Amino acid sequence: MLALVHLAKEQNNGPVLISKIAKEESIPQKFLEAILLDLKKDGTLASKKGKGGGYYLIKSPDEVNMADVMRLFDGAIALLPCVTYKYYERCEECKDEETCGIRDTFMEVRNKTVEILKSSTLSQIILSEKKLVK
Repeated sequence: MLALVHLAKEQNNGPVLISKIAKEESIPQKFLEAILLDLKKDGTLASKKGKGGGYYLIKSPDEVNMADVMRLFDGAIALLPCVTYKYYERCEECKDEETCGIRDTFMEVRNKTVEILKSSTLSQIILSEKKLVK
């Protein structure tokens, strides 16, 4: 997320070198290279080689949200496999999903969490930073 926020802030300045992002955000460069490559494969970023090259957002900062980024790198957001959106698995010990109060509670937690993460776009994060600095 730090790298994405950095790229969103630099969006109007052209591609940004990995070394610059790594240094300014205190992210190990090798680790960052792998992350940016995954984001490129996902269609969030693009890169340009040569002089003036680097990485840049190809999606609007309004389109990139924390839920999508977390799912890309961490998989499921839900705390139980039976309430995940893209990675559903039935719980081994479950007798009846339809009447499971535990599942119902964790479904509510998942829904609220996803709602918050989806509304946390790069644009929103940058706006929040500006408010917190004042």
